[in-house]
Amino acid sequence: MKKFLLLFVTLAFLSCDLEGNNPPNFQSELMFITGVNIPDEFTFGETYEITVNYTRPNDCYEFNNFIFQSNGNTRTVAVVDNVYNEPDCSVASVQAEVSFDFRVISNDTYIFQFFQGTTQNGEDDYLIIEVPVTQ
Repeated sequence: MKKFLLLFVTLAFLSCDLEGNNPPNFQSELMFITGVNIPDEFTFGETYEITVNYTRPNDCYEFNNFIFQSNGNTRTVAVVDNVYNEPDCSVASVQAEVSFDFRVISNDTYIFQFFQGTTQNGEDDYLIIEVPVTQ
């Protein structure tokens, strides 16, 4: 996850206006995944839609993208929202659902790690789901 944070900070820095003429009206924030809709098994060569659920603190949050990290058959997934600096944001949280397509290119079991935040000890916390692959 530390790689996610480094990539996240790098992207945020590169998107800044160094002249100071147009301050950005948003920043990006990693969101905590609360649930996932993923098949119980995959078939080699097929593509599957994986749906991720998370909570936006208010309506000034908007989905930006996913961050993916691959290591063998382990896939680490995080959600990034843009947070707009608006004075009129609702105070009510918003349940959000976003999805991505995943193509099965290996016969081995896939291990998905969905980012759920950090523990009180500062360690990354993940929802871990193993999905076997059939022929």
